[in-house]
Amino acid sequence: MFIEDIILKNYRNYLNLSISFENKVNVILGENAQGKTNVMESIYVLAMAKSHRTSNDKDLIRWDEEYAKIEGRVQKRNGPLSLQLVISKKGKKAKSNHLEQQKLSQYVGSMNVVMFAPEDLHLVKGSPQVRRRFIDMEIGQVSAVYLHDLNQYQKILQQRNHYLKLLQTRKQTDKTMLDVLTSQLVEVATKIVKKRYEFLALLQSWAEPIHRGISRGLETLHIQYKPSIEVLENFELSKMVDVYEEKFAKIRDREIERGVTLAGPHRDDLAFFVNEKDVQTFGSQGQQRTTALSLKLAEIELIHSEIGEYPILLLDDVLSELDDFRQSHLLNTIQGKVQTFVTTTSVDGINHDTLRHAATFQVAAGEMTKLK
Repeated sequence: MFIEDIILKNYRNYLNLSISFENKVNVILGENAQGKTNVMESIYVLAMAKSHRTSNDKDLIRWDEEYAKIEGRVQKRNGPLSLQLVISKKGKKAKSNHLEQQKLSQYVGSMNVVMFAPEDLHLVKGSPQVRRRFIDMEIGQVSAVYLHDLNQYQKILQQRNHYLKLLQTRKQTDKTMLDVLTSQLVEVATKIVKKRYEFLALLQSWAEPIHRGISRGLETLHIQYKPSIEVLENFELSKMVDVYEEKFAKIRDREIERGVTLAGPHRDDLAFFVNEKDVQTFGSQGQQRTTALSLKLAEIELIHSEIGEYPILLLDDVLSELDDFRQSHLLNTIQGKVQTFVTTTSVDGINHDTLRHAATFQVAAGEMTKLK
């Protein structure tokens, strides 16, 4: 799949922008703080209905404006698709082929993207929240059911935390409602964990050979899921439910005392091992970067295997963060098969055929023009 064009209105520092892209590598040049990343982000937001840079949608709306609008035309294997997302202070409205989508979970996945930004290099050594976000965003693109379950989980979690606070402050004493919320939470939580295990097994199957290639055969990568409640990959859903219920019964008093839900998918983590050593603790910076790059390249292949076409790749200021060998490996991998967007202040020093034959755009002060 590839995106043919994008139209922005009141988006970040863009008042109006309408620009066409090519189904190959598109390089977006410009100094810092001119709007390069904003264009990249707008493509991501059009696909995912949320930003990779902020959780506050108001940040996406141009200063003093009421709303922001992103429109894009995508070519897919089964024909063209027009997408529109309007972000206002009241919320978001999404349209697919001019039809309003009742739920964002039905909209996400219409266009598939893989974003690789400098913060993704912190995937390995960053906080568990970064890794949970990574896994949730990626599964959400290929499974609307997962996205729906995740939204449900977050709503129930919020209600449960609120009720635990009431019990903690003695504004409530009846624990029946807590039992009802726990039961609802467990039902959705176990589905999420089951799907995460399945997804990570697939990701592992793609990432391991890619990592071996980048490390010139010297390293073996292993991805491990670290659940906060001791459920194993081979457990049936019913067994997971039993383990979850048992755990929540055990920690019930502690949760009331703390006024917060202490276990569940929102507390789970991932670990990455290279040659059986934890990369986060013992890995060099080079190994951590190779791991992050392997995961991103594996994502591309995984999405292709799930939906039958390649996603759009967004490389936001990341090439300058990689050494020559990793740069070349990345560009060789995508050459000729993935529509790619690259933002950079300069292509000097990046010596690769892919970039020499790329479409090039210049961004300055919220204006974007095509150079070649």
